[in-house]
Amino acid sequence: MSRVCPVTGKGPRSGNNRSHSLRATRRKWNTNLQLRTVVVDGKEMRVRMSTRAYRSLNKQYKDR
Repeated sequence: MSRVCPVTGKGPRSGNNRSHSLRATRRKWNTNLQLRTVVVDGKEMRVRMSTRAYRSLNKQYKDR
């Protein structure tokens, strides 16, 4: 199961952990994927999407 949001395309980001002595070790930040029920083409589907994408979709349809 991949860690990529199907709506936004966001995936894991990489960077460094920094200790107090400023030694760098590689690490990664995964996207915050959650199972959500979304209506797609008139059918309800369970989709693993990022929380940011879910908030954006709610905001978009809340105004209507």
